[in-house]
Amino acid sequence: MADRSARQTPPPAAPAASMRLDKWLWAARLYKTRSLAADELDKGRIHINGQSAKPSRDVRVGDRLEIRRPGHVQTLDVRGLSAMRGPAPVAQLLYAETPESLAAAQALQQARREGTEPALSQTQGRPTKRDRRQLGDWQRWSASLDDD
Repeated sequence: MADRSARQTPPPAAPAASMRLDKWLWAARLYKTRSLAADELDKGRIHINGQSAKPSRDVRVGDRLEIRRPGHVQTLDVRGLSAMRGPAPVAQLLYAETPESLAAAQALQQARREGTEPALSQTQGRPTKRDRRQLGDWQRWSASLDDD
């Protein structure tokens, strides 16, 4: 008769206490692919608990991430871990943005909204063919101080 313990299925795995940082960033929908997350980590734009991080660094619940975005630093507290990428509402439960980070993002958004549009500063577009000819004639026959 065969041993019963050999046929038993292993117990379900306990939830992971940590996981790779690049995989967590992808699962939390902060980056579209793991390779984009790894590139940002390699460039030093993401810090975990105040230290520069590599893609293979373990992230745990309670860690603080600082992600440098154009114009401000996004600060997140890790609330949960997930090995698979789910829908956006579920992914947003994996982290919480700090109030300081939210205030900085709103200030940046307000500054962009109130800022001037660069295209409005241009009064004219490209010169036409006629304008270019006139500019060429002016440069060719301009008077100089040496001509007396």
